Amino acid sequence: QVQLVESGGGLVQAGGSLRLSCAASSRTFTAYTVGWFRQAPGKARELVATITRNGDSTYYVDNVKGRFTISRDNAKNTVYLQMNSLKPEDTAVYFCAASSSAIIWTTENHYQYWGQGTQVTVSS
Repeated sequence: QVQLVESGGGLVQAGGSLRLSCAASSRTFTAYTVGWFRQAPGKARELVATITRNGDSTYYVDNVKGRFTISRDNAKNTVYLQMNSLKPEDTAVYFCAASSSAIIWTTENHYQYWGQGTQVTVSS
């Protein structure tokens, strides 16, 4: 079992930055690929970025490339999402999720453990 707790969300103006954190309870955190998803009101949840177990491979959805950076500190059992140049369309609840797979999956059904989410609101 892995428990995930997100933090770092909030209200920011367009062009601003936020850093989200996802803290995991498991001592075997390094066994999990971790992704950040988001869900805007009235829309389906979508993968934003994901990072493999040792951080050697990452994936980003096209509309965040060059603005968002995913990273992890396995010594702290934490994954981060640095979000720069935020836009109003980035407004959503952001979730982190863990997958026992060693490879990157872009669909949520491959992620077994989920956090409760953190709200990010970008004002124009």
